[in-house]
Amino acid sequence: MEQSSNFIEDYPAYVPQEGEEYMSQAMKEHFKHKLLTWKKQLMAEAESTVVHLRSDSSTPADPNDRATQEEEFALELRTRDRERKLIAKIDKSLKDIEVGEYGYCKISGDEIGLARMEARPTATLTVEMKRQQEIREKQGIV
Repeated sequence: MEQSSNFIEDYPAYVPQEGEEYMSQAMKEHFKHKLLTWKKQLMAEAESTVVHLRSDSSTPADPNDRATQEEEFALELRTRDRERKLIAKIDKSLKDIEVGEYGYCKISGDEIGLARMEARPTATLTVEMKRQQEIREKQGIV
């Protein structure tokens, strides 16, 4: 998962033209490309995990080695499961781009903001709405 988070930092940020409207066609194309590239990277990592698990599937004779191998496999599978969920969020974001809802808060309808979308291209809430949601979750109010 570490590689995935670095992808966001390494991907060039969108620089809007002076007076450019929020979520203009060019901005949407930037995020669409960013999301598709990120998804492709995650899919490649998932494929390498499958290859790794298949190639290292022989069971070591030593119980300690076997336990270590099982723990490594479990960690890899948990990481891939998180990435699978992330791919679903990426797919949802791509759909939102297509229908014109990308970049707008699902609760308030406000612009999420370019800086937040660059940092978290799958964001669906403004920082304020996300903060309120987290407070409600801590209080047990869903």
